[in-house]
Amino acid sequence: MAAFPGANGKVAFATNRDGNFEVYVMNADGSGQVNVTNNVANDFFPAWSPDGSKIAFRSDRDGNNEVHVMKADSSGQMNLTKNPAEDGDPAWSPDGSKIAFYTDRDGNGEIYVMDADGSGQVNLTNHPAEEEGPAWSPDGSRIAFATERDGPQEVYVMNADGSGQVNLSNNPGIDQAPDWQRVPCSGFGNDPGH
Repeated sequence: MAAFPGANGKVAFATNRDGNFEVYVMNADGSGQVNVTNNVANDFFPAWSPDGSKIAFRSDRDGNNEVHVMKADSSGQMNLTKNPAEDGDPAWSPDGSKIAFYTDRDGNGEIYVMDADGSGQVNLTNHPAEEEGPAWSPDGSRIAFATERDGPQEVYVMNADGSGQVNLSNNPGIDQAPDWQRVPCSGFGNDPGH
C-alpha cells in the first residue's frame, strides 16, 4: 500500500522484497528507492506528516501491531501507542498535531486520536461495532471511517472530537476505505483549499 506523497514529493510504500514487510521511500518517478524502516519485524501502512518531515506506520516489532513514527530520513523511530492491543491505520491531521488510528484495545475496533508525540490517546467512536480506516477532512474538522454498526461496513463521518457520527454511504453493500479529496493549490490567494 502506498501513501500519498509527502510535501517533499516522495512516495512511501510497504514492500516484502526483503523477506519481511518494510517501509520504503522513493522519488515520484520511482527512482531512489530506499528502505527506511530496516527492521526484522513487519512495517506497513506508511502515512506522511503534512509537512513531509515524518512518517507514521504500523509495526509488529514490539510483539503486536503498534503505531510508530520516524523522521523522513528514517531516524528517531519510536512506538507511539505502546499498548498490548492491536493498533494501526495511522492518519495525520492536516496541521500535523494529531494522529487518528485504529485500535482493538476496548475489545473491538475503535477509532482513537492522539497527539503527534503519542500522548493524549482518546477513543472517538466508542461503539461496540468494528471500526477502522480513519481519514481526516482537509480542514481537520472531521474524520471519515468505516464501521459495521449498521451491518456490512458503511462509511461514517464524525467531528474531530468524536461527536456527530453520521452514516454517509447508507448502502446494503460493503463500503470502506474512505479518503478525502485534497484541493490542489492554484496559487491564488482566495483558493478555498488553503
